[in-house]
Amino acid sequence: MIKLKDILFENTVKKLRIFDFDDTLVKSNSRVKLIDKNGKEKWLTPGEYAIYQKQPGDEFDYSEFKQVIEPEEIKALTKVLRNFYHAGGDRRIIILTARGVTEPIQDFLKTIGIQNVEIVAVDSSDPKKKSDWIEDKISQGYNDIFFIDDSPKNVEAVQKLKSQYPDVKWEIRLAKYS
Repeated sequence: MIKLKDILFENTVKKLRIFDFDDTLVKSNSRVKLIDKNGKEKWLTPGEYAIYQKQPGDEFDYSEFKQVIEPEEIKALTKVLRNFYHAGGDRRIIILTARGVTEPIQDFLKTIGIQNVEIVAVDSSDPKKKSDWIEDKISQGYNDIFFIDDSPKNVEAVQKLKSQYPDVKWEIRLAKYS
């Protein structure tokens, strides 16, 4: 059965370039406060938080993520972002972040000369939130997707979409830097 979506998007390449923010484009001192079931507090970096296995009774305080504290650009990866940003052609560039706010990210990007890039804050560390957002864009006809994130859990969640959408051109990367 031919679907209307297949007819509308046949032979049309719609490019989507998706970057995570924390520990992918920037290192910052913004941290997550973990309060365990006994009331003990511990601070987690974005990288530690990305791999932390939530325990029963854990509570998180994300208040530091309303700002980008002492940002340090990860130049190898912002270079990739800039290449897409300055390249000709039709592509949509997105910063897809687990943060709940976009303004601090927009402010930081302006300081490194990148403006008018769409920022989507999913307000959750659940990898499914990012993969669901991408799946929604596939339903809108995006069929050439680049995704980079420092979280193995997020990369794995997006990798699962690959088998569900074999007609989509995928480039999925785990951000690594030293």
